[in-house]
Amino acid sequence: MPNASSHDSPDRRPLSVSELTQTVKRLLETQIGRVEVEGEIGNWSVSSRGHAYFVLKDERAVVQCVLFQGARSRLTFDPEDGAKVVAAGEVSVYEARGQYQLIVSSLRQTGLGDLYRRFVELRDRLDKEGLFDPKHKRPIPEFPRRIGVVTSATGAALRDIVHVIRRRMPCVEIVLSPTLVQGNEAPPEIVRAIERLNRLGSPEAARRGLEPVDVIVVARGGGSIEDLWAFNDERVARAIYASGVPVISAIGHEVDFTIADFVADLRAPTPSAAAEVVVAEIGAVGERVVQARQRITRVLSHLVETRRLELERLLRSWGLRQPLDLVRQATQRLDDLSARAASAVQRAATQAAHRVESLGGRLGALDPEGVLLRGYSIVSRARDGRVVTRESQVRVSDHLSIRLSQGDLRAAVVPKGEDFLDGAM
Repeated sequence: MPNASSHDSPDRRPLSVSELTQTVKRLLETQIGRVEVEGEIGNWSVSSRGHAYFVLKDERAVVQCVLFQGARSRLTFDPEDGAKVVAAGEVSVYEARGQYQLIVSSLRQTGLGDLYRRFVELRDRLDKEGLFDPKHKRPIPEFPRRIGVVTSATGAALRDIVHVIRRRMPCVEIVLSPTLVQGNEAPPEIVRAIERLNRLGSPEAARRGLEPVDVIVVARGGGSIEDLWAFNDERVARAIYASGVPVISAIGHEVDFTIADFVADLRAPTPSAAAEVVVAEIGAVGERVVQARQRITRVLSHLVETRRLELERLLRSWGLRQPLDLVRQATQRLDDLSARAASAVQRAATQAAHRVESLGGRLGALDPEGVLLRGYSIVSRARDGRVVTRESQVRVSDHLSIRLSQGDLRAAVVPKGEDFLDGAM
């Protein structure tokens, strides 16, 4: 066991956190007092009451600063991130956070900071190349099924995005492509993370059963310009520009701007805002569906009513009544012709019956049976049955058949002058 310090005494009361902080505050204010500090402004922001909060930084350290409204009103320039300044003020402690800070009473501008200068140079060069041109911006899909996210797997940005998407549209799938988001190694990792998500749309990925993402969100939480510097890297900017999938940038807070914001298809002020932009709220979607159904119903009802009125107008028009009248006239004429045809057929049938009756009477008068009844007979040769109408048709000794109205007789031809009866005797 180590020896106890000589200051450790049962009678000595421990300090509270507030007492320790106040002691440090007094030491800083009395031992250091007023100083002038040269550095680069970062994270410049102004509260609703007009007080400015920012940091002064160099290559190795950062100090928190506050410029109250009264001192800020006396400035002769508008401070901004990247500006190089000399700040005059007193070293103190913000007790609520136990954080030492510089209470600035005046600022003197000395030039642009190196980081900000590099930012402006890259921004202007890429702008001239056309990487920021709005004509290259692709539309963000309104209802994406799969969302790719490029960010740290352990950062707050991912938690915020997942929380918002799950609340607004639980059915959407989130595909994380993890990467570093800070430090010298971050830019190439961010590039690889974007390329990984783009490769999900390749034929090889399709053969492996991997589906492409519909949109990519490149995200990081807030921080200083150094913390966000990976997203000011030219390699990251060109990877976003070359992406085959639309990209939303959500880097830092609303006041933070990076090169990635300018080249992306859409900038969101925060990761949470990006999630709200990329997916619609399911309740709002349902309401839109209801409204669309109502609009379709109204349009269809109006269309049906319009067509009904047009049809009624056409039915009342002479153009349609005339063909209908022609059909009616033709129908009536057909009935008339049918009646006339039936009457003609009846007359023809009656006339034919009379003619048949007349011809029947005439035929009856010529019927041999009728002649026989009047005392005539029909003589025919026995040998061939031929009717004899002339004397020359028979020879002596020919046998004849004589048909009477009742019965038949047999006879023979004898020479002229010979008494048939005598011969027969």
